[in-house]
Amino acid sequence: MSWARINQNPVKIPVSGDVSCGTRNRETTPVLRHAFNWKRVPMSGALAVSPDRKRIRLFLSTRPGNVNSASVIGSLISLRRHLRGPVIVVWDGLPPHRSREVETYRAANRRWPKIERLPAYRPELNPLEYLWENLQANELANLAPEGLDDLERQIARGARRIRRKSHLARSFFKHARLSL
Repeated sequence: MSWARINQNPVKIPVSGDVSCGTRNRETTPVLRHAFNWKRVPMSGALAVSPDRKRIRLFLSTRPGNVNSASVIGSLISLRRHLRGPVIVVWDGLPPHRSREVETYRAANRRWPKIERLPAYRPELNPLEYLWENLQANELANLAPEGLDDLERQIARGARRIRRKSHLARSFFKHARLSL
């Protein structure tokens, strides 16, 4: 292994034997290997506020691949199964949110949901950005998952933590400067 203080040259430390990723020779740096080949896992999420503004529900889903029109429409369909009555969806400027397919779906379902858009280049107004930061700072910090299942377990653990602590979801709205 090697290490160094800031602005100094690294010092080699001898490493020998098995380092859980194969046999190593002396004075070599261990290499961590992982069994998956994806670089990121897109998540879609929603924070649903009740009409009386007393309850906040969290919805999260992960999908391998990129966020596209089909996944956005799938998220809306899933959300509709869980939420009854009028719904206002606040979207950022993600291209699939503005796609022709999503607009066609919205035209066919005019009454549900009502869509409001955030201003361009203003992620600080989106409460979900603070939710992602919270997950990344806690359950996903320094995580080297074995695979997609391991990552999804950690995300589910974080979602349970946020659901148990209702003040956290409220704080996401507060940081986004949105009053409840």
